[in-house]
Amino acid sequence: MHTKAFKYLAPFVIFIGAWHSFSVTGWQIWLPLGWAWIIIPVTELFIRPNPANMSAAEEELAKKDRTYDFLLYSIVILQYMMLFKFLYSLSTDELSLPDLVGRIWVMGLLCGVFGINVGHELGHRVSRSEQTLAKALLLTSLYMHFFTEHNKGHHKRVATPEDPSSARYGEMVYLFYFRTILFSYLSAWHIANDEMRKKGAPVFSPRNEMIQFHLIEIAFIAVIYLLVGGLITLYFLVAAGIGILLLETVNYIEHYGLRRRATGEGRYERAQPEHSWNSDHIIGRLMLFELSRHSDHHYMASRKYQVLRHHDHSPQMPTGYPGMMLLALVPPLWFYVMNRKIKSMKP
Repeated sequence: MHTKAFKYLAPFVIFIGAWHSFSVTGWQIWLPLGWAWIIIPVTELFIRPNPANMSAAEEELAKKDRTYDFLLYSIVILQYMMLFKFLYSLSTDELSLPDLVGRIWVMGLLCGVFGINVGHELGHRVSRSEQTLAKALLLTSLYMHFFTEHNKGHHKRVATPEDPSSARYGEMVYLFYFRTILFSYLSAWHIANDEMRKKGAPVFSPRNEMIQFHLIEIAFIAVIYLLVGGLITLYFLVAAGIGILLLETVNYIEHYGLRRRATGEGRYERAQPEHSWNSDHIIGRLMLFELSRHSDHHYMASRKYQVLRHHDHSPQMPTGYPGMMLLALVPPLWFYVMNRKIKSMKP
């Protein structure tokens, strides 16, 4: 067993903090949010990024070590445990408005960091069982269509005008939310419908992946409603929405202003490391299972998180993902920092 895998236990701190948040009242509820949005971003401002890659031998060992996979599998169980704890706590505890808001935001953090992010990692696996686990995680954020659009749409069209998940130069994140959420959803339907036509099957069929996803999500919401009632179901929907916005904020920072060169009508050069923003800031890398080494992920989507590489010619973020996400929420500051970096990259 490769003990280096245990550095990826770091994200489990959020699970511990969330369980505590769902068990107490007062300011302690907000501790996981303080960790994610204050402690980590501030710390990463003072820690130099680590661009080192594994040696070939180390990479081979890491590829064969199932510990990295088992960590992801355990997250599926923990995510559902936390969702149950969240729902149960809201149905039994007397909460002030700040307490309620805090718990919803903590659940939203879990939906984004684990529900969608780890679902994204498992969704790139070829194993049917791992893809099922990915869909189970995405279900906790009611964003199962991400599996279809991300794998079969975004990775093909990344850094092109046709990709709703690639932010355009000068586009503020709040407008990006509307564009990416709407058109990614429509794109997922388009992809799923095309797959049905290629199989010679009717579009409106139980075999259609998007129809399956919607039926599962409706059933999931119905179960929650029957268990805890309408108001708490609404709180869950808000938490899921927070998770979705966290994902789309990440999408925004990952490809902002980067474009692949057109080679013909509707054709573009192959996606290269320079078409995604990369961050080697170690805390963000560990907390997000190397998501921030995004340049290599798009260059080689089948590569597992533990062996993602740094590329010297990929554009580098000035800090880690948590700090960049906060920066994106203040468009004037974001444009000041990132537009200058983009202009400096041009020959």
